[in-house]
Amino acid sequence: MPVSLCFPVSARRLVLVLVLVLLAFALWWLLFRTREIVETVPIVRGDIEVSVTALGTLQPRSYVDVGAQASGEIRRIAVEPGSVVKKGDLLVEIDPAVQQAKVDADRAALDSLRAQLAEQEAERGLAQVQYARQRRLAEQDSVSRQDLDAARASWRVAVARVADLRAQIEGASSTLKGDQAQLGYTRIYAPMSGTVITLDARQGQTLNATYQTPKILRIADLSAMTVWIQVSEADVRRVRPGMPVYFTTLGDDRRWTGRVRQILPAPPNPPESASSDSSKAASAPTAGKVVLYTVLFDVDNADGALMPQMSAQVFFVEAAAHGVVLAPLTALQAIVGKPDRYTVRIQAADGGIAAREIHTGVRDRLTAEVLSGLAPGDRLVTGIRHERAAAGRFRW
Repeated sequence: MPVSLCFPVSARRLVLVLVLVLLAFALWWLLFRTREIVETVPIVRGDIEVSVTALGTLQPRSYVDVGAQASGEIRRIAVEPGSVVKKGDLLVEIDPAVQQAKVDADRAALDSLRAQLAEQEAERGLAQVQYARQRRLAEQDSVSRQDLDAARASWRVAVARVADLRAQIEGASSTLKGDQAQLGYTRIYAPMSGTVITLDARQGQTLNATYQTPKILRIADLSAMTVWIQVSEADVRRVRPGMPVYFTTLGDDRRWTGRVRQILPAPPNPPESASSDSSKAASAPTAGKVVLYTVLFDVDNADGALMPQMSAQVFFVEAAAHGVVLAPLTALQAIVGKPDRYTVRIQAADGGIAAREIHTGVRDRLTAEVLSGLAPGDRLVTGIRHERAAAGRFRW
C-alpha cells in the first residue's frame, strides 16, 4: 500500500518560516548588500609644464614704409606684392614734368644771375680804377674833394652790388639743389633689401606730398619675425625678459621657440575721442574691461613658413620637467607647515591601503611632479566608495 507522509501543522509553519528567511537573506545578498570599491590610478612618468597662455600676432622684425616725397602721377610701379628686392632697386617712377620744369627755371635764373654778376664785376673794376685815378689827382690838388668822394661812393656801390649778386647766386644754387632733389624723388628706390608685403598705390594714381607723405608700399625682411603678444594684467607679472616661450600657429603642428625680448611698460593707447570731455573719459580704463600689455619676442623664419599677421597661440614657460614621476593633485593631502609635502594612500599588493609622505616639485593645475615617495608602478588611491552589489549586476 502506498505510504503517505503527514506533517503536523506546526512543522509546516516552521518550514515555511525557514524558507522565507532564506529567501530574504538571498534577496538582501543579491540586492541590498554594499561593497567597498577602491579607485586607483597607476603612477607613471611623463612631462609637466607650468605656463602662461596668451594670443599673439606675427610681424616682421625689420620693415620700412616707403612713401612719396614728390607730387605727381605715378608713371610706373616696378614691383608687386611678394616681389623680392635689393637695396637700391627701382620701385616707383612718378611723372617728373613739374619737377623738371622747376629745375630748368632754376638753372635759367642762376645763369641770369651769373651774367649780372659778370657785368657788375666789370663795373666794379671800372669804378675802382676811376677811384684810384681820382685819388692820385687829389694828392696833386688837381681835382676837387667832391669828385673824389663821388668816385669812392661809385666804387663802394659797385662792390655792394657784386656782393648782393653773389648772395643771390648762392640762394639760387640752394633752390636748384632742392628742386633737383625733388626731381630725384620722382624715382623711388628700395631703402633696404626684403620682400614687398603691401602695395597701397596704383599706376596712374596722383600723389599729393605737399602736406603729408603718401604711403606707397611696405618692404619687410621676413627672415626674422617678432611676435606681438597681448597678456592680461592678471598674468603679466608672471612674465619676465629672457623667459623661454614657444608658440604654435593655426594649421601647423610645429612649435617655434624663443625668449622674451621686451615687455612694453604701458598698454596700447585708447582711441582719442572728438570732444575733450569724452577724451578724458576714454583715457580711464573701462569698468570690467581687461587691460592687456604687449610682450615681444623674436623668432627665426629662415624657411619662410611664418607670414605677417598670422595668429599665434603663445606659451610662456614658468617651469617644466620632463620624464618625471607624476601624480594627480586630487589624490594629494597637504601637510600643514611642510611646503611641498603631501600624504597619499597607496594600495598594496594584498589589497590593503597604506599611507605615505611624498615631496613634490613642479605643479600645474592637475598634476604634480613627485621628487620622492612614489615610484612608477605604484597604485595611488584616488577615492573609496561604497555601492550596492546589485548595481554591478543589473545595469540598463
